[in-house]
Amino acid sequence: MTLEILKEEVCRANLELVRRGLVIFTWGNASAIDREKGLVIIKPSGMSYDEMKASDMVVVDQEGRVVEGSLRPSSDMATHLVLYRAFKDIGGVVHTHSTYATAWSQAGRDIPNIGTTHADYFHDAIPCTDDLDEAEVNGAYERETGRAIVRRFRSLNPMHTPGVLVKNHAPFVWGWDVHDAVHNAVVMEQVAKMASIAFAVNPNLTMNPLLIEKHFSRKHGPAAYYGQSGCETAHAGSDRK
Repeated sequence: MTLEILKEEVCRANLELVRRGLVIFTWGNASAIDREKGLVIIKPSGMSYDEMKASDMVVVDQEGRVVEGSLRPSSDMATHLVLYRAFKDIGGVVHTHSTYATAWSQAGRDIPNIGTTHADYFHDAIPCTDDLDEAEVNGAYERETGRAIVRRFRSLNPMHTPGVLVKNHAPFVWGWDVHDAVHNAVVMEQVAKMASIAFAVNPNLTMNPLLIEKHFSRKHGPAAYYGQSGCETAHAGSDRK
């Protein structure tokens, strides 16, 4: 895929976040990486979605240096770069301030896996990061945010649980490519909403762990059987079927 095509993909992904109701004003960003070239394409900082076009997308190297584009990249760029370096299989990253996922972030709580919708996409609880300390907040804040995410995934598979809640902030979500990342962000918001309602109805709810394994394995891994082989929703290199 050429950089020009990838710019189009990133622009469309950013606009899809607005269309899906995950972003208002300029509260979000999406990016994609070209692993062969070592370049990342990301939304410009603070740009109105009403005016955004593919030629506005900013290309940076993995050190954050702008190599193409006349606009400043998203202020969250450094977080995206940390995730691309740490999670070698991801091809796209999305950050939003969607209502329910952000509420769980602000509450500082993991979203437990309490239903089959969650289990279809996220094997484990969607984790929340720890607090950032004073040096992290006052230093390279966005980079340290990325590092806090990576620390939280020391014992988790980032492709089996493709998203995180940054404490007191908002979610970051990723996927095989930028459109998969958007898809996962939409699902995370819905899962967060359903969990909020479910706990309000029954604070002592439980989940059958057998259902978690069954529903996750139906869509992921060598024994997956959900969907149609080779359909347009399957991503190259993905274990989703």
